[in-house]
Amino acid sequence: MTNTPLSLLFLLFSLLTPTLISSSSLQNAEFIVGEVNRKVNASAARRNLGYLSCATGNPIDDCWRCDPNWENNRQRLADCAIGFGKNAIGGRDGKIYVVDDAENDDPVNPIPGTLRHAVIQDEPLWIIFARDMVIQLKEELIMNSFKTIDGRGASVHISGGPCITIQYVTNVIIHGIHIHDCKQGGNAMVRDSPRHYGWRTVSDGDGVSIFGGSHVWVDHCSLSNCIDGLIDAIHGSTAITISNNYMTHHDKVMLLGHNDAYTQDKNMQVTIAFNHFGEGLVQRMPRCRLGYFHVVNNDYTHWEMYAIGGSANPTINSQGNRFVAPDDRFSKEVTKHEDASEDEWKEWNWRSEGDMMLNGAFFTSTGAGASSSYARASSLGARPSSLVGSITTNAGALNCKKGSPC
Repeated sequence: MTNTPLSLLFLLFSLLTPTLISSSSLQNAEFIVGEVNRKVNASAARRNLGYLSCATGNPIDDCWRCDPNWENNRQRLADCAIGFGKNAIGGRDGKIYVVDDAENDDPVNPIPGTLRHAVIQDEPLWIIFARDMVIQLKEELIMNSFKTIDGRGASVHISGGPCITIQYVTNVIIHGIHIHDCKQGGNAMVRDSPRHYGWRTVSDGDGVSIFGGSHVWVDHCSLSNCIDGLIDAIHGSTAITISNNYMTHHDKVMLLGHNDAYTQDKNMQVTIAFNHFGEGLVQRMPRCRLGYFHVVNNDYTHWEMYAIGGSANPTINSQGNRFVAPDDRFSKEVTKHEDASEDEWKEWNWRSEGDMMLNGAFFTSTGAGASSSYARASSLGARPSSLVGSITTNAGALNCKKGSPC
């Protein structure tokens, strides 16, 4: 057996190891795109050469899913994020917390072993689940900073009550959870830390509500059928990645931006990548306001009204997506420019680059095709739209088994 040259080992190690980009580099978006694009292309090259037989071309999944010992290296997931939320570390630097009680949700005095008790703690925690469970929350789950909810290895459903709220906190990862049938909550006391609880008014009924939050990553979740949005981000939230999710059976899927007058949302940056927007969806995939939105390599197989919309002059950079229009001849347009006259919205920077348009789908591009605004709305290099099917084939919560690749 011949020895592998040291230089080749170093090359393979460097390609397989996630590159961490400091938050100070976020301003140089073109550099970030170049670096991520290099990693994605290198991943494809490795797959073609047989170096990594389970690689898919999805840079998030290729970072961790091939490891048969993923259960012993759970916190490595935090180094695999890409896009604007790439620096969300969640509970990477904390202890593992095992949720083993799905029944006894107490919003004011959370019981140890419950999900609510885990998420309100002050220290970083990586939260996992002892077994399959359905958690019906009595009030919205108010998360504290530096937490990861990691559903891998179990089938975990948050369903039938209020769901997850990420309010004025930072560094949160939600991974591998089924979130559905979320209801409104509120007009009740809810604890948000070990030292404080307070009165909550009626919540919207979102699956995941991000309110003034930053460095948030929602990955590989399955979401459907909530009262308001599946994932909403408002009130100055930023540095968010929404990736590898499977969304179905819902009307207003995703709202990004509070209202047209809330100017703090001008700094919002959101990456929406590798998601499957599936059956039973109507609109808002997403609906954007004011900020910068990178919509890249998603599979849009269903919508009833439109796929991507917005108001208040957001910058929308759509790259490498696959859009399959419905049969209704009045719903072929991917885009919807809202709450403005054509003289106004034709100046907004919305572009489609490398998107695949099927069954009559069309994207109405506006603004400057090469505007510098797109640099602020770019967060990773897009793969060709012809690969979207394979990149998104495992969107949603994964069925991970211990002792084998996930």
